[in-house]
Amino acid sequence: MAKVFQATNVGRVRDNNEDSLIIIEPTTYAVADGMGGAQAGEVASRMLIETVKNFLSKTPQLWDEKILAQAILLANDKILNLARRHEEYHGMGTTATILHLRGNQAYFAHVGDSRLYRLRDNVLEQITEDHSYVETLVRRGELTAEAARIHPMKNVLTQAVGAMATLHIDTANFPIESGDIFLLCTDGLTNMVDDATIQKILQTASEPAAALIEAALDAGGKDNVSVIVAGVD
Repeated sequence: MAKVFQATNVGRVRDNNEDSLIIIEPTTYAVADGMGGAQAGEVASRMLIETVKNFLSKTPQLWDEKILAQAILLANDKILNLARRHEEYHGMGTTATILHLRGNQAYFAHVGDSRLYRLRDNVLEQITEDHSYVETLVRRGELTAEAARIHPMKNVLTQAVGAMATLHIDTANFPIESGDIFLLCTDGLTNMVDDATIQKILQTASEPAAALIEAALDAGGKDNVSVIVAGVD
């Protein structure tokens, strides 16, 4: 593995950072973007990250996408149970995007609208699919991707960890190649910075995580923003 970069920032508008992220030594990465009032989103995203870390630490390390999904399901149960016991946490939830690299394979599990990208041969590809209302309209052909970026309901999720008892988790695995660069990020980046700019930063920046955060802040920083960038030797 090449060097891994991570960064998070509260942004220019919010008072607290509801994002959480983690690098689990040395080839597993997760980002989470919490939602809910009175800092409940911060609680949800932190619970997701801590649950994933603890679950994987107790699981033999031949992790795959099914194991990653089990960690998310466990976090879903924990967040739901906490919200049931405490009224101030009612309605909280979080996104979850987890990537594990092992050998020549990548494994991921994903819920919500945080994203996993891969830069390969100077082509940036979004690997995950947003679980959002506007993405549903895009897939139906009722909305263009450009219109989705500014749609008033772009932040409405159709799936979120801790927000529903029956959770749909996207999972997959695929081969990796030398030179691949992976980006995990919350929508505080992708709502502020277009894919072309993200690609250029990944191609040129010596500190890509910091540069991506700076680009989001320069564009307005309307949300918390968190990124993990990992390259394959």
